[in-house]
Amino acid sequence: MQKRKLGRTGLDVSLLTFGCGAVGGLMTKGDPADQMRAVTRALEIGINFFDTAPLYGNGASETNVGRIFAELKPDVVLGTKVNVPPEGKSDIAAAIEKSIDESLGRLKRDCVDLLQLHNSISGEGRPRDLHPDVVLGEVVPAFEKLKRAGKIRFAGITAIGDTAALQRVVDAKAFDTAQIVYNMLSPGAGRAIPTGFPAQDYGELLGRAAAAGMGTIVIRVLAGGALSGEEARHPLGMQDVAPIGSGADYRADVARAHTFDQAVAAAGAADKVELAIRYVASHPHVSTLQVGIATPAQFEGAAAAIAKGSLSADTLARIAGLQDSWVA
Repeated sequence: MQKRKLGRTGLDVSLLTFGCGAVGGLMTKGDPADQMRAVTRALEIGINFFDTAPLYGNGASETNVGRIFAELKPDVVLGTKVNVPPEGKSDIAAAIEKSIDESLGRLKRDCVDLLQLHNSISGEGRPRDLHPDVVLGEVVPAFEKLKRAGKIRFAGITAIGDTAALQRVVDAKAFDTAQIVYNMLSPGAGRAIPTGFPAQDYGELLGRAAAAGMGTIVIRVLAGGALSGEEARHPLGMQDVAPIGSGADYRADVARAHTFDQAVAAAGAADKVELAIRYVASHPHVSTLQVGIATPAQFEGAAAAIAKGSLSADTLARIAGLQDSWVA
């Protein structure tokens, strides 16, 4: 498995992250034997970065990761997250410390390699969002305190929210990593998109984060599964997926995914899922990417896609042209 530097952390991480989230559902609701089989296989092929969070299955993901890691004792990079609830905003440092202590208990560890803020970052004042002033003025010092206490090694953000707010936090160079939305239905973090494009313009945030020395962790690679081109959800997966591509709803995202049917054969890809994974892996500013999985077989498919390598410049240009055709 190819490794890339995770920004200023200096860590060498696998290009494919083992995502333990709820969208795929393997590590939140899967059979324990399947969970163990998938993690064991991941370690065999060189996956060394695992990502979880308290919100995934209300602690189930962290609990399952902790159980498996206690048995296997792998030498890996492990990241989790903290989501400050509205009632925790009055004392953000205390809310963050409480969350990481609970996470460490579930993970059966004294320290995690990476703690990432899971809240959206916005200047709009929405209840569950955090303003960039709060992120830089309160979250950063709380994370630094956890570093000094030996509970975390590095700190990151989930780069979801308002583009201007995200850019401000990234440009401050206060965090080591950023989880960034980038996929074939929402390419604005990776390239300039035309005015009127039907997905959020993240202002080429991948390059901006890399310039700030941050490691980049691409999330929503398959737009919540829409880039499979299938509306049906696996029973283990999250059944109600908000639109995280270019459409008004998940069904619209699925329909728009078929725009890329002609590019699959041209790229020599097996299907749209492979094309989508290789599209993200082709970007030079991507440190690692994660794909939600429901079964060990889906993980094997993602690993096989990574092994086939980057897409050609011609294929990437073809995809960009198809994306731009959505602008009225």
